[in-house]
Amino acid sequence: MFTGIIEELGAVETIEQLPDSARVTVRAPLVTSDAGHGASIAVNGVCLTVVSLADGTFTADVMRETLDRSSLGRLGPGDPVNLERPVRLQDRLGGHVVQGHVDGMGTVLTRTPGERWEVVRIALPAALRRYVVEKGSVTVDGVSLTVSAVSAVSAVSDARTESPWFEVSLIPTTLELTTLGRARPGSPVNLEVDVLAKYVETLLAHGGTR
Repeated sequence: MFTGIIEELGAVETIEQLPDSARVTVRAPLVTSDAGHGASIAVNGVCLTVVSLADGTFTADVMRETLDRSSLGRLGPGDPVNLERPVRLQDRLGGHVVQGHVDGMGTVLTRTPGERWEVVRIALPAALRRYVVEKGSVTVDGVSLTVSAVSAVSAVSDARTESPWFEVSLIPTTLELTTLGRARPGSPVNLEVDVLAKYVETLLAHGGTR
């Protein structure tokens, strides 16, 4: 489990495309400092398993399901990535409960600069709209963020309206220390909605019974 508080901005060293998977090596001296074989590290919000370590880098295998659901397959050597180690039981939960299981990809639509921050609007798949609420939590490329605005639910079902979207306000620290400071309009981003919302939906659909 993760919290969406990015620890390090790493960089892709190599990415090897295989027939039904990929193998990625990431330079990450901080998050590899106490990692071992089999450890979990979130890369742009995707939980990956370390298969080898060497000189401040780690290598992980990325299966086809992950490549299809996330933007990891579009990475290339030199690309920056957001990194986070799993939370420990004695740690503070600085963000929210993040599994590292990407639900889908969004697209950056606009960036509106403020005095010291930026408001970023992101399009999201219609199937995820019901899990995103104003003032709720959402994970974007592994970063725990608070939703500051969201499109109307009607936008999901009415073909005449625009695609669903949500907005987040990025503070200077987030702009400087994560990939979101570099994500231009048109950039794909990995999205993970609040898992608690999905559990509540399932329970309500079954009348709260097993």
